[in-house]
Amino acid sequence: MNLLTGKGIRKNFTDKLLFDGVDFGIEEGDKIGIVGINGTGKSTLLRILAGEEQPDQGEVVKGNQVYVRYLPQNPEFPKQMTIYDYVVTANRTEDNEWSIAGDSKAILHVMGFEDENEVIDHLSGGQKKKVALAAALMAPCDILLLDEPTNHLNSEMVLWLENYLIQRKKALVMVTHDRYFLDRVCKKMVEIDKGKLYHYQTNFAGFLEAKAKREDQELATYQKNKNILRIELEWMRRGARARATKQKAHIQRYEELKNITKAPVQDGKVEVSTVSSRLGKKTLELVDLSKGYGKGLLIDGFSYAFRKKDRIGFVGPNGCGKTTLMKLIMGLEQPDRGEVILGPTVKIGYFSQENEYLDPKKRVIDYIKDTAEYVQTEDGSVSASMMLERFLFDGALQYSLIEKLSGGEKRRLYLLKVLMEAPNILILDEPTNDLDIQTLAILEDYLERFPGILLIVSHDRYFLDKTAERLFAFEGDGRLRQYEGGYSDYLEAKAPSKEVREKVENKGVGKTEKVKTTKLRFSWQEQKDYEGIEAEIEGIEERIAQLEGEIERAATDFVKLNRLMEEKEEQERVLEEKMERFLYLSDLAERIEKGEG
Repeated sequence: MNLLTGKGIRKNFTDKLLFDGVDFGIEEGDKIGIVGINGTGKSTLLRILAGEEQPDQGEVVKGNQVYVRYLPQNPEFPKQMTIYDYVVTANRTEDNEWSIAGDSKAILHVMGFEDENEVIDHLSGGQKKKVALAAALMAPCDILLLDEPTNHLNSEMVLWLENYLIQRKKALVMVTHDRYFLDRVCKKMVEIDKGKLYHYQTNFAGFLEAKAKREDQELATYQKNKNILRIELEWMRRGARARATKQKAHIQRYEELKNITKAPVQDGKVEVSTVSSRLGKKTLELVDLSKGYGKGLLIDGFSYAFRKKDRIGFVGPNGCGKTTLMKLIMGLEQPDRGEVILGPTVKIGYFSQENEYLDPKKRVIDYIKDTAEYVQTEDGSVSASMMLERFLFDGALQYSLIEKLSGGEKRRLYLLKVLMEAPNILILDEPTNDLDIQTLAILEDYLERFPGILLIVSHDRYFLDKTAERLFAFEGDGRLRQYEGGYSDYLEAKAPSKEVREKVENKGVGKTEKVKTTKLRFSWQEQKDYEGIEAEIEGIEERIAQLEGEIERAATDFVKLNRLMEEKEEQERVLEEKMERFLYLSDLAERIEKGEG
């Protein structure tokens, strides 16, 4: 059943066109994720669907008795209202009168609220967002619209919310940067790209594959049109007689091709050269660091000597002391005991949870030029304008006033400014908040080649898996425990002891029982595959290269071109399978060599 339909929606923001005649539909049970770079209109689209904002053209038609609940990025609250009144009283109906108080209290408890009579005015920004989220989850509605619901939530809370929304039966539309969250919760994706909406009937992983295929098709169409245009151009140069009907059609065809043959722009696929200063032998050392407030001890005797190219993540519940530790390193707060020792060449870049003040009347490019007009990168000198382009600020946007930027664009601009300062120790405190997925991909690529020390505070599991090589977890009473690897490795390291204990309890295995082990070895087929798979991969790669040449030469032979494109697609699929098999066999061979059982 169709719950809501948007038809021919057009919307401008100041002098920027966000949507141009786009359609959007929500069916019963839909779970839709909206993606796109900051400033493309994701939040605006949610507000239009919620009826909070009107399109310049088009209409949004809602079904009879369809109720919509909307959670904005920055919710506002009536003065002097308590948590109870906002979450419970405002959402009470005849149907839920006897259950909403208990259900709301349970959710508020999960979110860390013990006193439901506390006045919302007294809460921090992150706590206010959690109150608004609790109210949205408790609201009796047919369509739930969520704008960045995971902001200000720790990893455990994100997992809880994931499972809650997976089990929820009603329609859901959300904007979020959390890629694991999107992949697990959403079954449909909508991409906003250059004023158009692209719909994908898949989760986030499937969307990435489909988007890549769409861009490849656009590129192939562009290449095909370019080759046809070359032929048409040669015909035009020979001098067509425009009076003949046939030649008129030919000229019209040439003009149409000339207008549509433009290279497709592919967002978020640029490579950004790293910017940093030389880091000497003496880097950063924390010695017996302790810090507490009142009776609460956040950090108790933490010591660690950072090595060059360390990639360290810090995880733990909200309020455990992660940001406090970063501020101690920055010298913004003083420890109760211990010291922070900085080497003479250390230059710290600090990307805090909250943006620094951005002068709304300053132009984007001037804000960056105030830091540096040129920076030295691994590829040579790069201008402020070029760095802005690589961070998805095109020429027109660079000369816009900061006040015209979206919240996410301001966050991206602040990040670039921190990187332009050429730090050799980079501290990122909740860097993924309000950044779009394309920007995060660029940042991850940048950090992969960053030659200095990286310290990350984040609840974003995907980001930590991509960037961190060691984690410190705040585990209560000021203790920090070290784990190797990214966030998934950390979860795995925490889980086994519990799983083993449950198996022992369930199966009643005694301590004296012996477990038979067999030595790990290749099967006959695995041995055969392992011996020949590298040659197979090389042969497939050579065939793909041949096909690419044939495709270019067959640009005007549409039948042959389609056949070649299909063969290339099949060869790429086989190559992917062979690569996965190769990785599995290589890992198995290494384990056999170590004598694992």
